[in-house]
Order: sequence, then C-alpha cells, then structure tokens
Amino acid sequence: MAGERLVEGRLADELGVSRNPVREAIRVLASEGLVEVSARRGASVVSMSAQEARETIEVRALLEGQNARLAARRHDKEVIKRIEAVLQKGSLAVAQGRFEQLSDLNQQFHRELAAAGQNTVLGDLLKRLRERTATLFAPTEPVYQRRAWDEHAAILRAIIAGNERDAAALAAEHVMRAGSDYLAALDTSDEMPWLGVKNRQKEKARAKAPKRSRGASKN
Repeated sequence: MAGERLVEGRLADELGVSRNPVREAIRVLASEGLVEVSARRGASVVSMSAQEARETIEVRALLEGQNARLAARRHDKEVIKRIEAVLQKGSLAVAQGRFEQLSDLNQQFHRELAAAGQNTVLGDLLKRLRERTATLFAPTEPVYQRRAWDEHAAILRAIIAGNERDAAALAAEHVMRAGSDYLAALDTSDEMPWLGVKNRQKEKARAKAPKRSRGASKN
C-alpha cells in the first residue's frame, strides 16, 4: 500500500526469512523507484502525485498500444494460447463473482501480452510500469471488472486476427479508460493515500483561494 512503512524485522518474520534478503529486496525496489528510503522513516512504498499518475498512465497507454501492435504482427500461437487460457480464467471469475482472483489474473494477462510482443526492451519497460502502477489499475467495482475483461477479450481478438491497428488502439484505450476511472476518483477526495496518489492540484487551489472572514456574509 502506498505510504506504508516497510519494517525489515516484521517483513522477515512474516516471510519466514532472515533480514538480509528483505534488506536486499528493499534496495532493489528503491533502485526501481518503487520504494523510498529516508533517515527518519526508513523504507516506505512510494506515493505518486496526481500529475505523476496521469503522466505514467499516458506513457503506459502508449507502450501497451505498441506492444499489442507487435503481438498482432508476430502472431505467436503458443503465447496466444497462454493468453486465451488466462482470459478464460478471468472471464469465468467475473461471471462467478470471484473478484478477489482478478488482480493476479490481470497481472498474468498483461505479462503474457507483453511476451506476445516479443520485444525484450519494450517488455522490460512495461514490467516496470506495471509494477509502478499496480494500485492505479486495480478496480474493485464489479462493473469495472467486467468491462476490463471484455476489453481484454477485444484486444486478444484483434491480435488473433492480425489487425495491428485495432490491437494497438484497443490496448491503449484500455489503459487510458482504466486510468481515467482512477483519476476521476481524485475529484471526490482531497487525499487518498490508500490509492497512492495525493491530489496536489486541489491543495494548490485551496491555498490560492481567498479566505472568508468570520464576519463575512454567506449570501
């Protein structure tokens, strides 16, 4: 969870390991920008501002679109079979209301989709972005979950058909739509640390707004 402190001892106890591998894992995450380490608070999960979230979503949409285009071009039948298997599991979970399974299945779907693009540089970039935006792309509302898996199915159909343009457009739109749902939530709350984003735009607007004096009329 964004902003949460990562205490080495507690994590080591929970995982049943010594502190050394936990310390190394935190170091790796910090080097990738997923964890920040300070002298006062120690290690904690990084939070993104609304602007940072918006920019990250735009970049991921661009790269996911290009990856889907390449997947349609490469048309690797073995990888496509793996994507179909994940899609079937996800669609079944949605139909049966097993929404708690969808976060992991969503990650699997996008990992296999990245593999279908057969571009290691692009795949590495997407992996980093997926990790960085995990909290941004984790819808909990059933209606959003159903729509997300319908969009997954449409992307895969375009890839199987070898339609590069549609595959790219659908994949980019999928990311932007999910990101828009997330960013729209920022308009209903000044600060949402459990989602990992602070709405600094509202903070700035509040600071600039003239203060009402106690004796001022409310009319």
